[in-house]
Amino acid sequence: MPTLVLGGARSGKSRFAQELAESLSPKRIYVATAEPLDDEMRLRIAKHRTARGKGWRTVEAATNLIHGIGTAAPDEAILVDCLTLWLANLFGRSERWENELDRLVEHLGRVEQPLVMVSNEVGLGLVPETKLGRDFRDAQGLLNQRVAAACNRVAFVAAGLPLWLKGKS
Repeated sequence: MPTLVLGGARSGKSRFAQELAESLSPKRIYVATAEPLDDEMRLRIAKHRTARGKGWRTVEAATNLIHGIGTAAPDEAILVDCLTLWLANLFGRSERWENELDRLVEHLGRVEQPLVMVSNEVGLGLVPETKLGRDFRDAQGLLNQRVAAACNRVAFVAAGLPLWLKGKS
């Protein structure tokens, strides 16, 4: 039963997704897509790790998300945080991000464990100034639509408050 949690920056989506995953199983795996490329990102990663606390196993999957999801034990809930960074990692390294998205969407139907994925809704902000920014915004919108269609449940979080768009809470 895959679940997608959408929201803007600092909307509370990661916290909500974490609480949801914690309610699904006492054993959990965090599939991290962030790469610690600078001091600010290293600090963000450390804060997320501290906020998760004990009871989480972490797997890093900057680009190979299917492999990261596949490392989960049968009794572990899976939290992927986040699809936006995964897309950014692919976008910067490969022109085949759409193939990877196709593979992910197909794979979602085969995941047997509870799966919660976090993604940013970047299309609600300003129109990006550069072509690369607009291309990324468009790709993110496509990713969100495709993943949402493959999920049983989709929630949108704003100001820390979830609104269920698809499925029941």
